[in-house]
Amino acid sequence: MGVNTLVLVMLSGWVVHHALGTPPTSVPPSGSSVTGDGTADDAVRVPTKQEVMSAKGYRFGLSAPQVPWSRAEIDAVAAKAGARPNLLQYFVKWTEEFRPDAVEAAYRQGAVPVVSWEPWAGGKDKVNQPDYALRRIIAGEHDEYLVRFATAVRDQRWPVGLRFAHEMNGNWYPWSEKRSGNRPGEYVKAWRHVHDVFTKVGATNVIWIWSPNIIRPVPNVSLKALYPGDKYVDWVGMVGYSTSERTAAALFEPTLRKLRAFTDRPLLITETASEPGSFRLPWIRDLFVWLADRDDVIGFIWFEFDQVDGGSGDWRFTTDAKAIEAFRTGVARLTLAPTPS
Repeated sequence: MGVNTLVLVMLSGWVVHHALGTPPTSVPPSGSSVTGDGTADDAVRVPTKQEVMSAKGYRFGLSAPQVPWSRAEIDAVAAKAGARPNLLQYFVKWTEEFRPDAVEAAYRQGAVPVVSWEPWAGGKDKVNQPDYALRRIIAGEHDEYLVRFATAVRDQRWPVGLRFAHEMNGNWYPWSEKRSGNRPGEYVKAWRHVHDVFTKVGATNVIWIWSPNIIRPVPNVSLKALYPGDKYVDWVGMVGYSTSERTAAALFEPTLRKLRAFTDRPLLITETASEPGSFRLPWIRDLFVWLADRDDVIGFIWFEFDQVDGGSGDWRFTTDAKAIEAFRTGVARLTLAPTPS
């Protein structure tokens, strides 16, 4: 069964069950088994990573405080956007285990989960955490955790995006090569080590997303030197927020040109939004025009946070009627990729 047919069948079931207020059957309950081998005993055929990646259309992603758990929060954003997000991104520290129920929650709501996986413990010291120094990851000191996490990813079977150690070109996270006693060259070695653990365990259902920040605050840091290589990356990401730009090109293309010098991997904007201001409406409108004109950028994830919920600013589009209208009009320009749900 092709992925588009699979989507139609599953979404039909989702609509019926959702209308009745009962759980959909697109993802088995936690603890149940899905073999994915096409037999009549399967609850549903689990799509492959390649099917998810090759689905035609754009990705409209959402990162918000209660994602992927709160259907009410996601429904509210979807209603204002005029479309359901087909990616849901949430954050997991290395003090936390992989949760199959988070994956289930995302797929139940028609979206592929993207785990932003952060090698730190969180807390007050956000730039120096030597317990998670890159050299310790490379040396295998965290392998017990990595194997456990990778095994859980493998065993739940559904494709998962994994954005490991994002914004590595900055100096504001402890996995930066400028923090925690890290040294040049160690980021790539750490990434490859983590990837190799997943390969050894057999967790082949991971979409690996390498996601630097835009170069605006760190123009002299080499992105190429931090790139693990196409063998280790499925999608290239990019984090960028409009603080004064009026066009998407002004925000993203200086970084995009740097990236395209060493990789042709599809690009997903893994965090973006715009602060309130006179530039906000022009930027939101232009974002969707820009996306529609590029065939190497597969979509974006909107960061729907304010300062109360941990954002550095008020990045929400849902609190301003004109921003909602601009966003809704823009999303309507895009053909969104179907999601196996």
